[in-house]
Amino acid sequence: MQAIMETLFDIVYLSLVITIGILMIRGSRGNDQFRLFGWMAVILGSGDAFHLVPRAVALCTTGLENYTAALVVGKCVTSITMTIFYVLLYCVWRKRYQVTGHGGLTAAVYILAGLRIVLCLLPQNQWLRADAPLSWGIYRNIPFTLLGLVIIVLFYQAAKKHQDHAFRWMWLTIVLSFAFYIPVVLWSDTMPIIGMLMIPKTCAYVWAVLMGYFAMKQECGQEK
Repeated sequence: MQAIMETLFDIVYLSLVITIGILMIRGSRGNDQFRLFGWMAVILGSGDAFHLVPRAVALCTTGLENYTAALVVGKCVTSITMTIFYVLLYCVWRKRYQVTGHGGLTAAVYILAGLRIVLCLLPQNQWLRADAPLSWGIYRNIPFTLLGLVIIVLFYQAAKKHQDHAFRWMWLTIVLSFAFYIPVVLWSDTMPIIGMLMIPKTCAYVWAVLMGYFAMKQECGQEK
């Protein structure tokens, strides 16, 4: 039952976010923020597919233990593409609220993202082992969490200042995604049931993508 339900959920999720991303890229009508948002969605879905597709195959065939290498490589790829997702979201913030300057802030965002990617690629992570060290799972998520906090604050302040109804809950989608993700990083190895929190985490990202899509439909439609 788990194999069927989880596989169906993953198929719906990946199909939805990638399709919405493509629709946003094609329907942005030259609007840079929505084109970027579309690429965000495509990268989100494509990156997650590296982990979710092998996982679905494993669940529906011989089990997760026989697909360890594919799963951990997919997890590494997903970690990197999620970092790119947040960098693009920062670019969306700049475009949407017409932010100029703030070179220090931009540098901080790119430094945190670069540090996260470098940490993900270090051999100490031992990605190809089923019992990869928890300490490195924590290390590589420190800059990622800080990056998420920066984006949360930026969208919360900007949406409130500009009375941006369409993006007023963008900050909350990120808060929820990290609230569900951090326990998985810390405790899923000792309590596998904690891994179920990845489902509401995924739903938070779907909410963020849909928020961007509906904003595009409304705002680009008005430009006709």
